[in-house]
Amino acid sequence: MKLRNLKEMEVTEKTILYRAPYDIDVIEKNGVLEVSDDMRIRATLPTLEYLLKENCKIVILFYVGRPDGKIVEKFKTNPHAKRLSELLNKPVEKVDDCIGSVIAEKISEMKSGDILMLENVRFHAEEMTDDDAFSKELCEGKDLIVFDGFPQAHRMHSSTTGIERHLPAVAGLYLEKEVAMLSGLLENPGRPFTVIIGGAKISDKVEAIRNLLKMADTILVGGAVANVFLKAQGRELGSSFVEDVFVDKVKREKKDWVEEAKSILSLAESLGKEVIIPTDVVISDGKETKIIDITKEGVPSEWMALDIGPETRKKFYDIILKSKTVFINGPMGKAGDSRFLPGSQTVIDAMKEVVGETIIAGGDTIDTFRKNGNLENYSHISLAGGATLEFLAGKELPALKALE
Repeated sequence: MKLRNLKEMEVTEKTILYRAPYDIDVIEKNGVLEVSDDMRIRATLPTLEYLLKENCKIVILFYVGRPDGKIVEKFKTNPHAKRLSELLNKPVEKVDDCIGSVIAEKISEMKSGDILMLENVRFHAEEMTDDDAFSKELCEGKDLIVFDGFPQAHRMHSSTTGIERHLPAVAGLYLEKEVAMLSGLLENPGRPFTVIIGGAKISDKVEAIRNLLKMADTILVGGAVANVFLKAQGRELGSSFVEDVFVDKVKREKKDWVEEAKSILSLAESLGKEVIIPTDVVISDGKETKIIDITKEGVPSEWMALDIGPETRKKFYDIILKSKTVFINGPMGKAGDSRFLPGSQTVIDAMKEVVGETIIAGGDTIDTFRKNGNLENYSHISLAGGATLEFLAGKELPALKALE
């Protein structure tokens, strides 16, 4: 996918509406709210530094959380302004709204190199409905949109698709990097190409798995996602978490994820691809842990499968080591519990040795790799969550359309 390049656009001394990807949770430390993780802010520094070098005035727009049109203290953008100011070593002025006469006056007073951070756009209910009048007001006093909000690019909101109807837009350097890396997986990955899927839920990954099957050579399945495939094989899983049936009350649709897993296995077979499911698992009753061969015995009724076993770990390690491209979304065991870390640790160690592209996606996955490895050992950390999976599923992300 080819996007309009920021560096090919004339931006010198322009007033930029910078659509940032800063939907980041905050935590309280010593009575002060701080961003819980500044990775998304750090990812945007190259874009912001380029705009500052071009003597732009930068007005930053984004949302935080789901305040439902109300002003909520923990969703204010003050902590984000503070952290960005520290990282840029430059003042970032924070204002208490994103539209209105006070904001218009502030923007008119800005000088080249000034940065103004707006308040959470979701404090206005119109944001969620992609209200056109509200979208137009967000654009007032600006010359150009620089869009770096890849994590929100699958949303049709005023601050994504809405603003793009009223101003010319160009991709920021962070967004461009994400799209280029993920496009490479779908278009021309180095081979062998191995996809690793884990985590708790299969529902948000099914379409990505189906689409990636067309390009991948092998898919390795771990985490609770593996339980759905194991159930599809007829294995007894005791009290293990299995996301087997989902009912979408809005669409009035019922999804049987076990049937979906069977369908994926059938598709893989027809394409001549391998989906590797654990043959042994680590199980626990909350007190004890043990390893069982899931192909020969079931998980007892009061026990849960919580990690891949040593035989599966070795198989995964060997496959990853021979790969030229590896993509992972989801840990292999129960996140945050060291007893069920060995599966993920095996993947962390193997991916570090890969000579080629290694891409990590998903909040729990990134957190697991960061705590038990070094993120600098991998090619790309995709920070976009749902947007990454939708992109890999081959879906059109609405906010990217205006950037092509």
